[in-house]
Amino acid sequence: MLSQLQQLFQRIDNSKLFQSFVIAIIVISALTVGAHTYSLHPTAELALHWLDVGITAFFLVELIIRYFASKGIKHFFSKGWNIFDTIIVLGSLYPAAGSTVFIARLLRIFRVLRLVSMIPELRLLVNSLLKAIPQMGYIALLMFVIFYIYAAIGSMLFANINSVLWGDVSISMLTLFRIATFEDWTDIMYETMVVYKISWIYYLTFIFLTAFVFLNMMVGTILEIMSQEHQHAREEEAGSDSLPATQGQVRNLEKQIEQLTKLLNKDNR
Repeated sequence: MLSQLQQLFQRIDNSKLFQSFVIAIIVISALTVGAHTYSLHPTAELALHWLDVGITAFFLVELIIRYFASKGIKHFFSKGWNIFDTIIVLGSLYPAAGSTVFIARLLRIFRVLRLVSMIPELRLLVNSLLKAIPQMGYIALLMFVIFYIYAAIGSMLFANINSVLWGDVSISMLTLFRIATFEDWTDIMYETMVVYKISWIYYLTFIFLTAFVFLNMMVGTILEIMSQEHQHAREEEAGSDSLPATQGQVRNLEKQIEQLTKLLNKDNR
């Protein structure tokens, strides 16, 4: 009985129609959260409230189906995306009454993130990004060193020109971040060039290092991890296509072999 129920839940969970319906509910949930930010008629507010309650109940039921479709609690929580979905669903169950309405709505906004766990392509992108973080961390550390060196130099050279932008190292680093994002950086450069005519070298070298070298290094790291994840996904698909035959297939093959041997024996006679 339990195995039959588990097979039923597995068929429901693996159904493309059910998965598409879940994605549609997630989109509707996102729209209802956005609708609460407008001034609506009390009737519309009441309808949205009950719709939100229904969506929350549906997510809970969907999570229960996925749990019983798995091979147990250890197998279910061995997948990081199941843990993520559980946190999102339980967070959306936060009681929405009195002063907690804002917190409840804020938590339910994160239900939109369930699109990531439902769509394989989005899961692949997020997994690639998470796996690229350690390598990107070393690049970010090197960028911080460059920022600090240039901030110290800028503070020593340009503090007397504009203390608001170059007063100390921390403010100088904020100014350099503005320069790295190309936000009116030429105005800052021309201001210092009035006193130091060759100060353009300072800005161009900094932009070359941060905007071109380090940014391309990060992009290259992410693309490399993404290509590895795509290759791994293709290998898994190829492996799933070449799974061993089921018992039913083996029995059918045995019957066919028996029939062939009988026919051969008749021919020999």
